[in-house]
Amino acid sequence: MSLLVTGIGELVTNDPALGHGPLGLLTDAAVVVADGVVAWTGPATAAPDADARIDLGGRAVVPGFVDSHAHLVFAGDRAQEFEARMSGARYDGGGIGTTVAATRMASDEELRGRLRGLVAEMRRQGTTTVEVKSGYGLTVADEVRSLRLAAEVTAETTFLGAHVVPDEYRGRSDEYVDLVTGPMLAACTPHARWVDVFCEPGSAHAFDGDQARAVLEAGRAAGLGLRVHANQLGNGPGVRLAVELGAASADHCTHLGAADVDALAGGTTVATLLPGVEFSTRSPYPDARRLLDAGVPVALATDCNPGSCFTSSMAFCIALAVREMRMTPAEAVWAATAGGAAALRRTDVGHLAPGARADLAVLDAPSYRHLAYRPGVPLVRALELPG
Repeated sequence: MSLLVTGIGELVTNDPALGHGPLGLLTDAAVVVADGVVAWTGPATAAPDADARIDLGGRAVVPGFVDSHAHLVFAGDRAQEFEARMSGARYDGGGIGTTVAATRMASDEELRGRLRGLVAEMRRQGTTTVEVKSGYGLTVADEVRSLRLAAEVTAETTFLGAHVVPDEYRGRSDEYVDLVTGPMLAACTPHARWVDVFCEPGSAHAFDGDQARAVLEAGRAAGLGLRVHANQLGNGPGVRLAVELGAASADHCTHLGAADVDALAGGTTVATLLPGVEFSTRSPYPDARRLLDAGVPVALATDCNPGSCFTSSMAFCIALAVREMRMTPAEAVWAATAGGAAALRRTDVGHLAPGARADLAVLDAPSYRHLAYRPGVPLVRALELPG
């Protein structure tokens, strides 16, 4: 059955061939959907007939948000850790062990319930594609379980066995890397599309450049795409390693030198920025303006997790990007949609041109600008299509 979605006061297509500017902006627009795919996009006055019709009454529509960095398979929470940070404690990744312990003890049903609840919460806020990482199990069995559960809700599953060094391997990080790149990777690969590593040489909990390279090269040899937690806590080799190995995304990018920016500008790796983390850890925000001015493709994601950023709201991250990272509202919306799609190397989401997946997010507002203009207000939701 075909469906005409009309009465769209402002439509962000992310296709400059369809409308004005980089967002491909159309006013008084319509979209025709058939079999879950966009069949036509254009002015409402030229819309073809369809089997059914929805009139949005002048509301704005953007492509469904593409959240390319999230940690949703976990148990417990770390509200006390957040409270301590708000009182001045520094975030160093050490609290991840608390979540690992709780996750290992949880049942499949407990983890599944939390996971599905968060995915539904995201959808109610306009997110239609989400990447989900493992990384709170850190044993072969628990990492496989995390990815198996993640695959129930998304095709974008990421093996993050190299999240931190678990307590039982403290002081023996090279041995743990051998486990991650050997038996753990072999068991997890059938359930994952991507491999990721937390590369922070200055951290007692994460992995140095050589260890990160070993994890990424092993994952690539196993057929997985590459992602990197890079340069979150300080300057390091993570961003340049990501670019060198052709990773789809370098995530965080909080502390960048000139060589890091030059590498990103000259490569194919997307810089994925996670401003909710800086909000939740009282850390410096990434300099998005510097990256954009250098021609680096930028994505925005929530990094929804129980420790450093427990938000599921892409709209909130858009508002932070505009307020704190010197992005324009248009740049931030593009980064949260088309940018996230680029970070996942997807061409079927993040835009609303014919052939795209019919992921429409509807705003109770006349323009995409209201996502940053009205922070904290529940303006946006994914459009549920009949059938």
